[in-house]
Amino acid sequence: MLRRLFPFAADLWTHRELLWQFTLRNVELRHKGSHLGLVWSFLNPLLMLGLYVLVFGYIFGGTFGVLPDETRVDYALGIFLGLTLFHFVAEVLGISPGIIVGNPNFVKKVVFPLEILPAANVGGAVFHLMISLGLVMLSLVLFGTSISVGIFWLPVIVLPLILLGLGVAWLISALGVFLRDIGQIMQFLSLALMFSSAVFYSAQKIPAPAWTFMRFNPVLLAIELARDAALWARPLNFNHLAYLYAVGLAACYLGHLAFRKMKPAFADVL
Repeated sequence: MLRRLFPFAADLWTHRELLWQFTLRNVELRHKGSHLGLVWSFLNPLLMLGLYVLVFGYIFGGTFGVLPDETRVDYALGIFLGLTLFHFVAEVLGISPGIIVGNPNFVKKVVFPLEILPAANVGGAVFHLMISLGLVMLSLVLFGTSISVGIFWLPVIVLPLILLGLGVAWLISALGVFLRDIGQIMQFLSLALMFSSAVFYSAQKIPAPAWTFMRFNPVLLAIELARDAALWARPLNFNHLAYLYAVGLAACYLGHLAFRKMKPAFADVL
């Protein structure tokens, strides 16, 4: 029954031990050879936060305009949470095109479940996402005025974003075998996604004509829901949350299906 309704979940569960091993391998390889190693997982998001707050908060004087007495700290925390969720998606988009192409030895092994390779890379991105979310929580404790009970909604909001990343990874990694230029497209797409996902501004500042299209951006909705829950103590929009889960599950199902359909041709192309 599970395989029929959610074939991607059944595949991941069947190969869960292999998935765990490759996820750990990806995390270790990312920091292999660097002197600070895992410290960069903490340092990178903090450096990016400082840069964006300086440019958009102080030079351009950006604000979200949601809290009545918004401070630079409030703006920084809002950017930090937005960047944390966006960077997870951007990491998936950046890595996915070369996953299968970069592992031709696994493609030629008939018994190896290739679906694990994109999933393990998403697992590595989830690891860094958890670290960044931990830093967000720590920042709220140290610099925030108060912590809302809505913060417990964060796992519920993040889960469909992970499902979306998993589906996108399967689809793009498969397409990357046949379309080698897709990696270049992902660079532009990541940049466009950053500016269209309300990372540096709130959704309420989006003009009505643009909102007609931007409201379907799941990354934007996830960022807004996370800020509502953790920072702004506003009631959640459950219609947006339901839409996130629908998109996440649909992306997983369709991405997994596309990967399985294209997989038999991988060996011939590589």
